[in-house]
Amino acid sequence: MTISFEIPHDIEQELSTNGADVNGEAREAFLVELYRRHRISQHQLGRALGLDDYETDGVLKNHGVELEISVEELQAEAVSLRKAAPE
Repeated sequence: MTISFEIPHDIEQELSTNGADVNGEAREAFLVELYRRHRISQHQLGRALGLDDYETDGVLKNHGVELEISVEELQAEAVSLRKAAPE
């Protein structure tokens, strides 16, 4: 899906002058907001941004979004860690 919108020319010039990836920043901000509103999962967010779980956690932290993990996800993580732990 392609989403586009207009911003004032002076803002565009200022952002472009600083070498910012405006499209990338807008895309990331939009996807993080969808996650914050519970419209997409953390996994979907990471997939859309091309990131692994650790990198996705970092993006959410940079945007001031606390990780939300369900009881089921926490239990699955605990099982996974128990299997990986040396005996």
